[in-house]
Formats: sequence, C-alpha cells, structure tokens
Amino acid sequence: MELALYADYAVRLVNTEEPERGTDTLTSVEAVRGLFSGPRTRGARLATEADLPRLREIRARLRAVFEAAAGGEEVRGVDLLNSLLMEYPVSPLVSGHDYLDEQGRPRWHLHLADNAPSATANFTAVACMGLAIHLTELGADRLGLCQAAPCRNAYLDTSTNRSRRYCSDRCATRANVAAYRARKRQEAAQAAARGATAGAGATARD
Repeated sequence: MELALYADYAVRLVNTEEPERGTDTLTSVEAVRGLFSGPRTRGARLATEADLPRLREIRARLRAVFEAAAGGEEVRGVDLLNSLLMEYPVSPLVSGHDYLDEQGRPRWHLHLADNAPSATANFTAVACMGLAIHLTELGADRLGLCQAAPCRNAYLDTSTNRSRRYCSDRCATRANVAAYRARKRQEAAQAAARGATAGAGATARD
C-alpha cells in the first residue's frame, strides 16, 4: 500500500462524527474494527472498549487539523499534526509482499509496521503518517471540510485544480440545488419589488 493512501484513515475517523447533526457512529468495538482496512489486521484484532474514548479524543484532534487547514491556518494545522506524529510514531519497513515485477522479483516499497500496542496507537500512527505525506506532497490546502451545511465532513482534495469543496457528489448536488433555489427566491423578490414600485408610480400619476 502506498503510504499516502493511509491519509484516508484520518478522513474515515473524523467522519464518524457529524457535530452539526449531533451524530456519532463510533460507539462500539465493531465500529473501531471497521475503521481499519480489514478485520484481520492486527490493529482491528486489538480493538477493545478502551479504544472508544481514546479514538474519540484523536478524532477531535484530527478534525482540528482539517479545520485549521481549511481555514487557511496552515502553520497551526501542521503544528497540530506534528504533535500527533510525535505522540504516535511509526515504524517503517521495506516490503515486497504482493508486488512482483515481470521477472518475479519483489518491487520494494515502504510499508508501516503493524506493531503498535493498541488499536488506537496503531490507527493513529498510520492515519497521521498518511495525512502528513498527503499534506507535504500536495499542500495543506488539500485538506478540506465539506461546505454543504450542515455536513462539515472531512475530505482530501485530489482534484487537478484544487477546486473541490464538498465531501461527496451528494453534498455537491444538495448545495447546488440550495443555491439555485436561493437565486430563484431572490429573483422573485426583486421582481415583486419592481412590480410594487411600478404600481406605486402608476397610482401617483393617476
């Protein structure tokens, strides 16, 4: 797995909660296991009830990274991410599993060792490392929060022109429909105001 792909771990955790809607799906050990790439990973197998409050705390800190980046506070976002990286270090390994070239030789690549002592430590280490790689390769402004209120889900902008504003096509459609309806209401109000003005003028002339 490319290390940058681990950045999706951070998005996955942040989006277990929707503060504006008051929803939280991180409520069980099964939900913790579901955050990992598969139920057989060591991190998923380590999951216990104790990981729930720990991961909720990490979730709040990761959301703060996205909020800072999305708000143009890049340095603050990086500082927040660095504090997590120092607290939850990773162990890189050179690996060649499942990747063979035409001659059957391993295609060596960096992998993150699955040796953290708890599900929280395991998940946080890889999520923050992936986020750090995404940020340094593409820029802090590629960490976004959905602008379709009340969503505010986190997303990673991989568009070619840095144009992404929503976490999903569904939110983009909802926002576009809301904007269209707002324009129609404004146009109707302006037309009514013009009609009232014209009527008042005609009455005055009579």
